[in-house]
Amino acid sequence: MEEGEADPPLAAEKKAAEEEDDFGYRLFPDRNKKPQSFLVRSLFTFHNKCQLMLRLTLQTNPYARLLLEALKQSGCTVFNDRHFSCENCDGCVGGGFDAATSQIVLCQNNIRQQSHMNRVVTHELIHAFDHCRAHVDWFKNIKHLACSEIRAANLSGDCTLMNEIARFKFGLKGHHQTCVRDRAIRSILAVRKVSKETAEKAVDEVFDACFNDLEPFGRIPHSKADAKRAYRDFQNRDRYNANL
Repeated sequence: MEEGEADPPLAAEKKAAEEEDDFGYRLFPDRNKKPQSFLVRSLFTFHNKCQLMLRLTLQTNPYARLLLEALKQSGCTVFNDRHFSCENCDGCVGGGFDAATSQIVLCQNNIRQQSHMNRVVTHELIHAFDHCRAHVDWFKNIKHLACSEIRAANLSGDCTLMNEIARFKFGLKGHHQTCVRDRAIRSILAVRKVSKETAEKAVDEVFDACFNDLEPFGRIPHSKADAKRAYRDFQNRDRYNANL
């Protein structure tokens, strides 16, 4: 096509459809690039730091360890090299779950602290757990997406008191639910080209059921101590079921 030439009608329609249904991939530009060699990637500090923080999260964080065991019990064992990818992303996101490849993307240019890595990995592992156990229709059913975003916001520690104070958001009764709802809506709007009203409607229609679905934690882990207790309970539940 020559410079300045307008797109043919069919090409224009196809382009518009692709832009309309990009499913958030615009936030993760490295998804469409040829993977870099290990030597090239090793030269970038962001990538090395991302890998080190990821390894520490998977080895020590009780949220992540519980989810890894739950995924394994559900028949979806997670492998570091296969299911995680440290990449450069758009400036507004920390990570994402690519359902097409069952891969978690970690935004190496945006995750600078271990606590942030812990939350992002946990959030995305909840999506991976839902993908494994519930066969979520991520691309065509916005209610499915809304449900998983509600669960991820509720169970990952995104809405702990300390995180909300760090965002200068304060509330009393029902503040946790408000935070979960707001973050679920924001997550939908980040990855889908829908109106805020559409996102709010989808979240509100499934909120009660999905907010009260606490698997695999069995409780809302409001702190790392809660997550450790949930992890112990999960291990004991697994041992109990094995002896039945």
